[in-house]
Amino acid sequence: MRHLILITTLSICLLHLSCEKEESSIYLSIENSKTRNNIKKELSPASIGIVGDPDDVISETSGGTLLMGGGPDVDEAISWMINKSGGGDIVVLRANGTDAYNQYIFNLGKVNSVETLLINSKTMANNELVESTIRNAEAVFIAGGDQNNYVSYWKDTKVEDALNYLRNEKKVVIGGTSAGCVIQGGIYFDAEKGTITSQTALKNPYDSYLTLQKHNFIKNPFLNNVITDTHYNDPDRRGRHITFLARIYQDWDIYGKGIGIDEETAVCIDEKGKATIFGNGYAFFLKQHTSGPERCKPNKSLDWYRDRRAIKAYKISGNENGYNHFWLDNWIDGSGGYWKFYYVDRGILNVAY
Repeated sequence: MRHLILITTLSICLLHLSCEKEESSIYLSIENSKTRNNIKKELSPASIGIVGDPDDVISETSGGTLLMGGGPDVDEAISWMINKSGGGDIVVLRANGTDAYNQYIFNLGKVNSVETLLINSKTMANNELVESTIRNAEAVFIAGGDQNNYVSYWKDTKVEDALNYLRNEKKVVIGGTSAGCVIQGGIYFDAEKGTITSQTALKNPYDSYLTLQKHNFIKNPFLNNVITDTHYNDPDRRGRHITFLARIYQDWDIYGKGIGIDEETAVCIDEKGKATIFGNGYAFFLKQHTSGPERCKPNKSLDWYRDRRAIKAYKISGNENGYNHFWLDNWIDGSGGYWKFYYVDRGILNVAY
């Protein structure tokens, strides 16, 4: 009887050790998907906080672009970015503010670290440690603020080079909300003199506050001739967005496209050009449908009628599951939305179906 108990006890112990070994193998398999540089990372002078492991890791990533419309952040979109980072290091960029994004992002998924860099001068934007911190990231998120600060401080610097390296060579997600979304398009409203309302833009497309730039900053796939706009529903920015498109055609002979995003809404674009919509509002995908505006001149109201078919727009709602989408590889196919037209009659924006 004593031998039987001894044999049973020994069998249980061996089984326990076997299970521990199996669990340990699974754990090591997960951890081995990341490569540690085994070098203590020196924090850049722009760092205002980091959560998680300060040592750098290299993880398998997939590229994408996250466009968020401002207001409350969209958890599902941030989770999408985290998944594409492979659990690596995420860097938040801003020109003012705090490190509040660190803990928020860290709590939404498994990442090695989240660090915020406050880059508020060209000198800081050309710092080598700042550049290396960005280049070593597996995802970057640009906070809201004033897009003119980002243009003034970051354009034509090592920060710009690092962002374009990440998106187009390393293949990671570059995301942003509000001002951080506005600068993602190949064409963008730089707000050099301040913001402009729809009413003012429609009344005079060449108002001194309507300042645009093109093809000289962040180079996102699928967004070369696209201009984004945010806070689309508060206030109503459709009028100024369509005026941007009028100016793009009038000044540069480009058939521009636009992505307008409501607050608390996000557009997540994957490496194939599929734009998935998350959140509680709508996203609008605009494209010039016919010829350019009948009238787009200084000190004259915009007139872009074209038989009430000037701009074709696909309006699509967000949700927490990301069921609805639009394809940016052709700007035709989508799911969960519907098409309509915008036109401008002597400075007044109208809708047709």
